[in-house]
Amino acid sequence: MPIEVLLAADDGPNPEFLDAYIAGFLDDLWAQGFAERRMPRRRRTVESFARWARCAQVAVSDLSEVHVALFVEPLRSPTRLTRTRGVLRRLLQYLDRTGVLTKPPTEPAATPEDHLLRAYLRFLRQDRGLSPHTVKSYRLSVRAFLAERAAEAGAALVETIDARTVRAHLLARAGTGSPQKARLIATSLRSFLRYLFLSEKKERDLSVAVPMVRRWSQASVPAVLSPDEVERILATPDCDTPTGRRNHAILLLLARLGLRAGEVVTLKLSDIHWRQGEIVVRGKGANIESLPLPCDVGEALALYLHKDRTPCSSPRVFLRAIPPYVGLAGSSAVSLMVRRALSRAGLHSPSRRGAAHLFRHSLATRMIRNGASLVEIAEILRHHSPGTTEIYAKVDFESLRQVARPWPGTDEVR
Repeated sequence: MPIEVLLAADDGPNPEFLDAYIAGFLDDLWAQGFAERRMPRRRRTVESFARWARCAQVAVSDLSEVHVALFVEPLRSPTRLTRTRGVLRRLLQYLDRTGVLTKPPTEPAATPEDHLLRAYLRFLRQDRGLSPHTVKSYRLSVRAFLAERAAEAGAALVETIDARTVRAHLLARAGTGSPQKARLIATSLRSFLRYLFLSEKKERDLSVAVPMVRRWSQASVPAVLSPDEVERILATPDCDTPTGRRNHAILLLLARLGLRAGEVVTLKLSDIHWRQGEIVVRGKGANIESLPLPCDVGEALALYLHKDRTPCSSPRVFLRAIPPYVGLAGSSAVSLMVRRALSRAGLHSPSRRGAAHLFRHSLATRMIRNGASLVEIAEILRHHSPGTTEIYAKVDFESLRQVARPWPGTDEVR
């Protein structure tokens, strides 16, 4: 039946079909903060889809992405197609959350490497107790290794894993990225091979076959910003707008307290202790520590929370600027915001992923040049290894000049 006929048909609402759930879906959108002025357009889209599904005799419990694709296929305008598909996908998510979709989406049959990867990830979470971020990092590296092995070995996946294939996989990827990435791949492979041995899938522990990726300690000086450059960046957000006030508060947390991007993302409303003037930071390895809350940081946070943060169920301090109002997607969202602020200030970011870390390095550099000890810097930056803080001893160039021996001149050489 042509889609024009399907869209024109209207047999009246029927609880078995989608019509009975339209009002609840629109109320759910409104509760998430979607603009009310666009609700009539969303209502028309969902009502058209409901008439299409009713004429095609598709019950609401059977709706899926396949039906959405069939419905939007005749649309010629790219803008209208994208807009319609977005509304209907949110509709399916709403129906799934409310338990209306009784048939789960069909997934491709799990392959042997899928089963092996899931068992390994379960081992990391339950037996090793690793953080979700670490598990995600290991998953990406191990999945690439298993996909390569499956393409060559087929069903005999574990049997073909040996020292030669492990070394070949690592060496092939060591030159395609940074030393940090190569070290992550090596660490992930050691963890996975150790799991194969502990779970008795391999008779020998092949983790010792993974080559070491050499990374010289303190081989470079961290990139830093001068105090003037930091203030220029802090002045870039437009504090007359809600997004600008949010970004200004985030930049102050990075610049004044040296927070990591992930620590900003996971900051909760309950972590700000206004009366004590403290802020709770959830750092690496599930470490929770308190830091003093500077006045300018507290004022920026209070302004954003009072004027701009949309009331919602999320406990996070910083939310998306557009609905649905949930916490920021991750560290990449903060890094992107910092890169844009650097660009507006006329500065260059040395790293795509480490843009937010510039403030952390800059804070430590400013502290050590003002006479702070490495112990004090480690306390502020929440370093648990003294070696992590030692690199900042290299940035105090004036003090280093006083202890550096002069380079021998040509007249002194005999």
